[in-house]
Amino acid sequence: MRNQPIVGITADRTMLGAHPSHVVGEKYIAAIVEGSHALAMLAPAFGGRQRIDDVLAAVDGLLFTGSYSNVAPQRYGGTSTEPDTLHDPARDATALPLIRAAVATGIPVLAICRGLQEMNVAFGGTLHQSVHAVGGLNDHRENKDDSLDAQYAASHSIVLTRGGMLQRLAGCAHEARVNSLHGQGIARLGVGLEVQALAADGLIEAISVSNARAFALGVQWHPEWKHADDALSTAIFRAFGDACRQRMNTRNPAHMTQDADQNRENNHA
Repeated sequence: MRNQPIVGITADRTMLGAHPSHVVGEKYIAAIVEGSHALAMLAPAFGGRQRIDDVLAAVDGLLFTGSYSNVAPQRYGGTSTEPDTLHDPARDATALPLIRAAVATGIPVLAICRGLQEMNVAFGGTLHQSVHAVGGLNDHRENKDDSLDAQYAASHSIVLTRGGMLQRLAGCAHEARVNSLHGQGIARLGVGLEVQALAADGLIEAISVSNARAFALGVQWHPEWKHADDALSTAIFRAFGDACRQRMNTRNPAHMTQDADQNRENNHA
């Protein structure tokens, strides 16, 4: 009998040599395995080639990852992008319907960076394609000449929404420090979404789904990077993992009995 929930991690479709491949960064896998204490499984960018209902039936949670690619502007009524902008149509075709279906089904969702942007677009929102080119907004991109540790270091503060989901995870703190490695950002908030954090320039940094049946959080930064070294990152992945376990137990009541037996054994040890 399985003791850990299964989390599907959305993959990018990219070319490895001459071969189309589906790729997930190890940092996301490690955060799910070590931070959420769950089994990590790749969810390929196969669009309609895999039925959404079948995907949802196979997992207890979904992690929508960051990516070097941008959500195509055609998905939210945006204008054409710069010629060198990287897109991933297969991921768009997979993630956008999947994220909305997962929330509707009550499957826990954690969305990071591109994932947050996908969540916003899936609920009818729009994106700034180049945040740094928008008047009044700061440049939220990383310096690619820096080391990875420098790129992923905390670079600015965010203000957490009072009484919100993210503030509770942060131990009721008013602010947090986060990293920043993105060019796109939320322009118009999607229908049924709530702001959970803002940057100093007013850019939305975190969102949740109003009245969601399960955990449904999107963050613009990268909590997966050295997640165990940051209290808020640790809390996010722990809460997500707990929600996935609850989903697993609800779908499989035998797990609840097994968990109760294990708790009794631990109490008597």
